[in-house]
Amino acid sequence: MRIATWNVNSLKMRLGHVLDWLGQTQTDILCLQELKMVDELFPIEAIRDIGYDALWFGQKTYNGVAILFKKDTCKEPKEIIKNIPGFEDEQKRLIAADFATASGDLRIVCGYFPNGSEVGSEKFAYKLQWLAALTAWLKGELSSHPQLALLGDFNIAPDDRDVWDPKGWEGNILVSPEERQAFSNLLDLGLWDSFRLFDQPEKRYTWWDYRMLGFQKNHGLRIDHILVSESLKAKIKAVDIDKAPRKWTKPSDHTPYWIEI
Repeated sequence: MRIATWNVNSLKMRLGHVLDWLGQTQTDILCLQELKMVDELFPIEAIRDIGYDALWFGQKTYNGVAILFKKDTCKEPKEIIKNIPGFEDEQKRLIAADFATASGDLRIVCGYFPNGSEVGSEKFAYKLQWLAALTAWLKGELSSHPQLALLGDFNIAPDDRDVWDPKGWEGNILVSPEERQAFSNLLDLGLWDSFRLFDQPEKRYTWWDYRMLGFQKNHGLRIDHILVSESLKAKIKAVDIDKAPRKWTKPSDHTPYWIEI
């Protein structure tokens, strides 16, 4: 069973890419971020036409998250949550649901983490507050859902291996000590960074700036992650970053990352 995450940076612009990628990979569950569309415009019929269904939570112009799931391998989702319970937020950043699968019941949490804009800014403070609220909520989720995966665009590169130019990025947004500590706090809950469960070549990233030939020069960051609970960790057979969609015409600046269980 394959579970993946992909910040599509506008589903309207990238719907064809999503449908093509699902057709090629037959991924069972795909978490999307940055839909950038209101719920009424979500392309559910196109998704159902290829054998999938979806849960979505969007807004105009910014943010938005969705979970796409294959109808023949995932039963009707339950315990659906939209945004972090107890954290008042107008931004549509999180959706979660339970899926009954051949690998057992899976709790899927899809998040588009705040960018933070600039260290020390109001948006940075909001990012840290959002992360703290997420961590507190997940503590309870993990106690009631042994097989849990947290997927999404975290907007955090956990350590220097995840940054093409660590010295050049030092102290900046996405790599600041405060953000990395927040990432560590998630791991302290008993979650594992699935990518680091396997030996990896150097300089593997999930995001590259559109500017300055970022992708062509591999000037990227690994900021899209799948964290897994202890019981799910034991089932992971493989993981990979699929760079192919980043080479397609008018791509997202992110590319899919997946795990196999």
